[in-house]
Amino acid sequence: MAIVDVTVIPIGTETPSVSEYVADVQKILQKHQKEGTISFKLTPMSTLIEGDLSDLFRVVQEIHEAPFNKGISRVATNIRVDDRRDKKRKMEDKLASVQNKL
Repeated sequence: MAIVDVTVIPIGTETPSVSEYVADVQKILQKHQKEGTISFKLTPMSTLIEGDLSDLFRVVQEIHEAPFNKGISRVATNIRVDDRRDKKRKMEDKLASVQNKL
């Protein structure tokens, strides 16, 4: 199980607000979560997505395309991947490990 920290940045929007584009991305992620492919968490600065690496890359490509589908001509997507293979851990497990040390 891997975790991806992803930020999709539409460039050239009419206003400084991008919440409309963030909402579109969240709708795509909700669809995949209902299918059982991924789980995700929206944060104020990015979205964390958890699942099998191959599924994550497919989902990231789909959310990268979302602003183009609304007429944006340029999109920058930042991706950071945490792929630990010695044991299965979820996002909550990583947080609990830190909390236990506090």
